[in-house]
Amino acid sequence: MLQLKAIDYTIADRILLDEVEWVINPGRRVALVGPNGAGKTTLLRILVGELQPADGTILKPKGYRIGMLPQEEPAVGMGTVLDTVLEGRGEVLEIEHEMHRLQHALAAGDGDQAANLEKLGQLQERFGRLDGYRLEAEAKAVLFGLGFTDEDLHRPMRDLSGGWRMRVHLSRLLLQSPDLLLLDEPTNHLDIPSLEWLERYLRNFTGALVIVSHDRYFIDRLAQEIIELERGRLTRFVGNYRHYEAEKERLKEDLLKRIEAQQAERQRLQRFIDRFRYKASKAAQVQSRVKMLEKMEKLEAHKEREAIRFAIRVDMASYKEVLTVRDLYFRYDRDWVLSGLDLDVFRGEKIALVGINGAGKTTFTRLICGELTPQKGRIGLGERVTTGYYAQHQVDALDLSRSVMQEVEAAAAPGHRARLRDILGVFQFSGDSVDKRVGVLSGGEKARVSLAKILLSPVNFLIMDEPTNHLDIGSREALEHALRDYDGTLLLISHDRYFLDSLVTKVIELKDGRLRVYEGNYTDYLRRRENAVAVPEPPAAGPSTATDEVSADGAPARKSKDQKRREAEARQRISGERKRLEKRIAEMESRIERLEARQTELETLMADPATYGDGDRVKQLQKEHGENIAALETTLHDWEAAQAELETLLASLEK
Repeated sequence: MLQLKAIDYTIADRILLDEVEWVINPGRRVALVGPNGAGKTTLLRILVGELQPADGTILKPKGYRIGMLPQEEPAVGMGTVLDTVLEGRGEVLEIEHEMHRLQHALAAGDGDQAANLEKLGQLQERFGRLDGYRLEAEAKAVLFGLGFTDEDLHRPMRDLSGGWRMRVHLSRLLLQSPDLLLLDEPTNHLDIPSLEWLERYLRNFTGALVIVSHDRYFIDRLAQEIIELERGRLTRFVGNYRHYEAEKERLKEDLLKRIEAQQAERQRLQRFIDRFRYKASKAAQVQSRVKMLEKMEKLEAHKEREAIRFAIRVDMASYKEVLTVRDLYFRYDRDWVLSGLDLDVFRGEKIALVGINGAGKTTFTRLICGELTPQKGRIGLGERVTTGYYAQHQVDALDLSRSVMQEVEAAAAPGHRARLRDILGVFQFSGDSVDKRVGVLSGGEKARVSLAKILLSPVNFLIMDEPTNHLDIGSREALEHALRDYDGTLLLISHDRYFLDSLVTKVIELKDGRLRVYEGNYTDYLRRRENAVAVPEPPAAGPSTATDEVSADGAPARKSKDQKRREAEARQRISGERKRLEKRIAEMESRIERLEARQTELETLMADPATYGDGDRVKQLQKEHGENIAALETTLHDWEAAQAELETLLASLEK
């Protein structure tokens, strides 16, 4: 385990860590939470050794390995994606290189054959213990889980965006499998499928795990305990995030009751002192109560950031039918992004639109708002529907010459103008910052101004694409509260699953250009999706294949009975192929275990001095050893290929 004892850390006159005590036990999954600026990232950097505490001690076992994913991209080389991940296990790569050198030397008869053979055996044993034979397959499995494809593996890192490079660094870190894994906002660059894969991976991670994240759903699914950092001290809560919230509220209520009881007791003692202060017969009792008051430690409620709550109300309600989509098709170039969509949205519904990155969610919302035009089908807004659209590109519509207050006030409904300054505090604009010119704001600050404008404008149909991206937990909670009571219609795209879970009553999944509707919140959607029969949806029709039926205007036609029959037969073939692959992989894994066991036996025999006297025996063992290595490498290669084939097949089943 790792132990922190009396750790202090100060920046200028500000105390971030005040005699912090913390024990991180093996295998524990911990979430480190606290307000922005409390020092969470600083504490992680002290744990990994990037910063040195002003005072205190860090105790850890010899050889204890700590890995950290920072918020900012770490500096590494710009090789290929796969090479960058594998380089995280440099020791294994060095051993492999030395093994190849020794094998060539043995084959050529160079050097001291017995010494080379003994050293090769030792290296192979260590290579096996470090899972070297499976290293590349494991690296690929992690990369595939985080959204990379076969084609991406050999792309240069310099060609990737910052978000995808962070995924590579996360893959590299996971492959290292340290004793303690520190993740600082790991969900920032992941879509929902990658998040779900990462959650499954981390639940099976054998080391200790410390997570700093604004993603409360991610914490909820993983954390076994919550460590709160506030005012320089750590407080431990056993359980997940929801339990932490409930327990913190209980402790707050308990503290208020104790403060109230203490105040009543102090008043009672003071009344006695005031009444009998000048009575000689009561002098002893008065003095006793004075001492009791002096010794009584005064309880005080911690001053918390004021939780600003605001309501969003529509100026004019729409009619019942808000949005009608019929037989909608859209494409940017050759392939259809959306195929034959039908959807009805009614007044008051709160809907989540989910799907992998690139599925077409933002395209669909831009079609609804009229920023794009479909090739076929129609989109209709109902009577008296007024639309407000928030997306990252909306910041381009801000007037850069105005102040924050002026820009939001210009768009706000009359009912909100009296509390504009308070409401802007929710979006982290307080004091003089509301008078800043929009043109000097950061990208995140501009996004928050744009979000405030949309929320406070007099619209009755809100369409929001990642509204929580630049908000801390307190601001997200305020936004949740406002949207929960919103009496208009809401369509949300968000990777914040906790946010979705608390708001929506319907989930619409966009997959392969098609929509599928799930009633209930996000948790209900997950449960129903996981319980669904694992058969693929019929593939989206489109003009990209020669066998598709295409209507006169270029859009795919409706499926015939014969086409549906062919698709059912295809699903049966896929199911049979899956069983065949799984059986083959199991057989190869069993063969790999036998070959590895035999290799260890052969290396033990070859390293035995008693073997050296029998030349024929040495040759026989060397020959078998070479054949065994070749068979092992071939089997591992076949196993990797089968695993990749199965991954591709399973991906098709999920579509």
